[in-house]
Amino acid sequence: MSFFDKAFASIGIGSAAVDTKLEKDTYMPGEVVRGVVEIRGGKVAQQIDDIYLSLNTTYLKESDDRKYNVTATLDRFRITSPFTIGKNERKEIPFSFDLPIDTPLSIGKSKIWVTTGLDIKNAVDPGDKDYLKVIPNRLMNEVFNAIDGLGFRLREAECEAAPHRLRGRFPFVQEFEFVPTSGAFRGKLDELEVVFRPSGSDRMELLFQVDRRARGLGGLFAEAIGADESNVRLNVSTTDIPNLQQQIHNVLQRYS
Repeated sequence: MSFFDKAFASIGIGSAAVDTKLEKDTYMPGEVVRGVVEIRGGKVAQQIDDIYLSLNTTYLKESDDRKYNVTATLDRFRITSPFTIGKNERKEIPFSFDLPIDTPLSIGKSKIWVTTGLDIKNAVDPGDKDYLKVIPNRLMNEVFNAIDGLGFRLREAECEAAPHRLRGRFPFVQEFEFVPTSGAFRGKLDELEVVFRPSGSDRMELLFQVDRRARGLGGLFAEAIGADESNVRLNVSTTDIPNLQQQIHNVLQRYS
């Protein structure tokens, strides 16, 4: 049975219930998400004021030396105008929306899901929760391949609260942390942190934090005060793909 044919768990309150079916479960940022919301009437007719889809994720925030997860709504989509669902009536409402180009990837601890809700007069609002697998688009995938080709291994990926200067639409960024395990940068860099800032499906800004390995007394002092880290920006597009690994190598070479 395909993912599209599988109904997600229904949540009913003895009244209307909602069930969401997605065309598929795997998407790239910028891709169109399609599906159907199925509504089943309860024991009495009810007015549905609104059907909405919310795209959500969580990110790590720190306060008072304590880290905790916060839920963030990436986008919200209204898919119908008010209507009445009759007793035991069944309605199917198709929907589609563009997955934002800055949606985090489903990697590491990062989870992305859609919640479907009904606003019902004089009733508890039913809803459900559907997880999406968000995978890299072509340009993102080529960046990962280039970094891998330079001898780096992905150690961790997580959405974390970000300072204002690094934020896009959201109060967080998804950070990918790599360590050099072979190649020219092994022994020169401690780690490489990468943040994607997409400006379209075929172009993006890459934010690199290059953490140099301490060498000698001066290097140890620089590491102690955090001066061994360099923040670098690199704009790339799909036209750069043939030379992408060399471009990233040149950037890291200047700061290693």
